[in-house]
Amino acid sequence: MKKLKLGIPKGSLQNSTLNLFEKSGWKINVDGRSYFPAINDDTIECTICRAQEMSRYVESGAIDAGLTGLDWTMENESDVVVVDDLVYSKVSQNPARWVLAVPNDSSIKELKELQGKKISTELVNFTKKYFRERDIDVHVEFSWGATEAKVVSGLADAIVEVTETGSTIKAHGLKIIHELMRSNTQLIANKESYKDEWKKEKIGQIILLLKGALRAEKLVGLKMNVSEEKLESVIGLLPSLNAPTVAHLYKSTWTSVETVVDSKVVRDLIPRLIKAGAEGIIEYPLNKVI
Repeated sequence: MKKLKLGIPKGSLQNSTLNLFEKSGWKINVDGRSYFPAINDDTIECTICRAQEMSRYVESGAIDAGLTGLDWTMENESDVVVVDDLVYSKVSQNPARWVLAVPNDSSIKELKELQGKKISTELVNFTKKYFRERDIDVHVEFSWGATEAKVVSGLADAIVEVTETGSTIKAHGLKIIHELMRSNTQLIANKESYKDEWKKEKIGQIILLLKGALRAEKLVGLKMNVSEEKLESVIGLLPSLNAPTVAHLYKSTWTSVETVVDSKVVRDLIPRLIKAGAEGIIEYPLNKVI
């Protein structure tokens, strides 16, 4: 039996990735002592590794495909196939941004003012290339963590750090003066593995269902009963992916109306539907929308 070796990112993306796969139909059971979790699919073998290293494992062929950030694929300059972008986050819908930050009392306001200065970051290769392309000579040092503290303690003049809201950076007495890049989660594949028709089709199945689960996170289903005389008024209020489904109730002048709407509009929509004549309104979550 053929198997696809699939990489699951360890760390901040792990829980959101496992939840996304479960909504998509794959249950991955992670044992804290093992890097090879079980999955309810005999054609997939899972491996957990850090997102920072995922593209290296995929490029080498140790893993056929895996999920990681665009930032780490670029940092490692890995020669892999970017199959698809999957925009999801463990905390919010804000994109992950790599930014340049300096102390609040620093006189540095522009990139060129960092000429000859020291920058601390985990994203070393990308940062070096970014400044080199702009003909700014800086000294970039790798940070093992607590990067914000490097500036506070005087070990660096600036940092390049990832953030979503910028709140942690501000809390450390720093200010953002430039954004270097925005990152998102990607599913990447080994070039040789992707030439294998079976593996390519399996990766396509995973992408299809993951994207369906992501789409469903922002949507809910609505079902309600509406009399025929008030049907047009209710239908006129319903935004949907396509036209709502309308079915006549047995031996009745009432109809059953079902649709899918953005979850953000529901709290304002339901009272309006009631005023328009809808009754017995049911809201239900969705696992996937394909």
